[in-house]
Amino acid sequence: THLTFGKEFTEAVEMKQVAQQEAERARFIVEKAEQQKKAAVISAEGDSKAAELIANSLATAGDGLIELRKLEAAEDIAYQLSRSRNITYLPSGQSVLLQLPQ
Repeated sequence: THLTFGKEFTEAVEMKQVAQQEAERARFIVEKAEQQKKAAVISAEGDSKAAELIANSLATAGDGLIELRKLEAAEDIAYQLSRSRNITYLPSGQSVLLQLPQ
């Protein structure tokens, strides 16, 4: 005994499966958007906290923090230039990179 379903029944089953897959895809898109929203909020909160800490450090240490960051940046630039295969010429007696005090 071999049972076959009618064409309309088979199409209805296929349409139901397609609808279920589309609903699942829509749920996934909504969940992904919610996760991205949460990640953006967490990132913004982190940026806010970092800005607050920097502001507090500036209030406490004055321009010392800025000078420290300038020195760190200058060290990083010097390191990157030293690893480069290109030759970089800098004018002598001038601090062209970050206006560092001499």
